[in-house]
Amino acid sequence: MSSQPDPQPITLPLSKLLTIEQCPTEWRSYNLYLFRDDTVAFYVGQSYTAFDRVWAHLFGGFKGRSMVGLFVLCNWPRSMRFVVELMHSQSTRFAPLGNDLDAAERHLIEQLSPCFNEALNSQPTPLPGKYSPPSARGRRPKSIKRMMHDAARACQLEHDRREWE
Repeated sequence: MSSQPDPQPITLPLSKLLTIEQCPTEWRSYNLYLFRDDTVAFYVGQSYTAFDRVWAHLFGGFKGRSMVGLFVLCNWPRSMRFVVELMHSQSTRFAPLGNDLDAAERHLIEQLSPCFNEALNSQPTPLPGKYSPPSARGRRPKSIKRMMHDAARACQLEHDRREWE
């Protein structure tokens, strides 16, 4: 039996993630990630460091290299409320799969049928009509710094609102 604690998922709104520029040391080993809202999964992926890959998607949106990044941009500022989950393939959740990273990703895709995962996904969930597709034209933030500023402001307003309750 392992003496290591079971790595629990890290779940945070995209607005909060945008205020964290450097990956906290304790998150560096997380190797699975999920973009979602309250009802639907948009994308599941894996990476050596999931936190860094999420940021790469966001930067990639500005260059047209990431469908997930474009989706976030096309839905800004609503997308600030999207949720990012960081998971670890070594958690007990994935023990029945031998804690194999590829198997864990495949399992999540099969279980959640994310809108933008085409591989391993026989029936992607249709994008809810309330969201613009990544190909949509319209106003988008001009830079990641602008998004970070908007996110920090939204987090502060949320904090202030909670203080007054």
